[in-house]
Amino acid sequence: MIEAHDTINATALHDKLAPLDDQRYSSETCAQYAGQIARITRLKRERRAIVLAHNYQRPEIFEVADFIGDSFELARKAREVSDAEVIVFCGVHFMAETAKVFNPERSVLLPDLRAGCSLADSVTAEALADRAEELRKVYPDLKIVSYVNCTADVKALSDACCTSANAAKVVNAIDSGNILFVPDQNLASYVQTQTSKRIISWDGNCYVHHQITPEEVERARAAVPGLLVIAHPECRKDVIAMADAVLSTSAMMRYAKESPAEKFLIVTECGLSDRLLLEVPEKHFYKACVLCRYMKMITLDGVADSLEHLRYAIELPAEVREGARRALERMLELGA
Repeated sequence: MIEAHDTINATALHDKLAPLDDQRYSSETCAQYAGQIARITRLKRERRAIVLAHNYQRPEIFEVADFIGDSFELARKAREVSDAEVIVFCGVHFMAETAKVFNPERSVLLPDLRAGCSLADSVTAEALADRAEELRKVYPDLKIVSYVNCTADVKALSDACCTSANAAKVVNAIDSGNILFVPDQNLASYVQTQTSKRIISWDGNCYVHHQITPEEVERARAAVPGLLVIAHPECRKDVIAMADAVLSTSAMMRYAKESPAEKFLIVTECGLSDRLLLEVPEKHFYKACVLCRYMKMITLDGVADSLEHLRYAIELPAEVREGARRALERMLELGA
């Protein structure tokens, strides 16, 4: 029988589904993690720090997180922080920037500066400004909606931001019939199915979601009868077409917990399945996924080092910070 923690992908499937690396969480490794977790807990108290962690983080990172969520939840939580002096963001660079936008007076730390995002890298503020100017000659009412997976200076040029959880709601609520949607072409394609407005998409995608194919989903269904397929809207349209539900990562969490079904294929970055296994052990979760190399750059050692030496601090120019805040606040207003 295929175990619930198995990974279903093109390389794992031969004649059986290959299990996750059991050596990664051996008793020796877990004992080492316990020591690191104790150190981080002490440093959090000394620094008056909180740790925010994205759903795609390593499972051991969840153990030191004060809050775990998707981009939308983390944006809200960053805005609500009141008593911490330091925010350690266990995610990628643009997410830490969002925390800084909402907390200009606090120290916001990213444990590893290499933790970027290929999707965010696909659009620059300069290129966006040029494209918007060109399109407004044809569509004078054009509005820019930027997925939160972009840099702060791109957000600052946007009329509103959105997340995968509220993208359609934001687009439908904004006062324009023509939307330049950046930077994810797959999410833009999905939003187009949820609106009568014209969506003009940027040519970018998340490499993690874009690499997942319909063949992988089909092989999983064939191997596990009764499997319910839940896909992220950053996936390709041919994968989304095969899904029983298309949901943001946090909505996936709620769906899996509340559904009477017992077996799920989670079609997003592998870290979410790890969280589901921890929080819903009585159900079975299978993976059609790719690891995000950027998310996995965050480690317990990196978090401890970040707290010990207060690095690496996120800094933003005031005009970028204020412009990004305006777009993010508009997202929270339209997508509430």
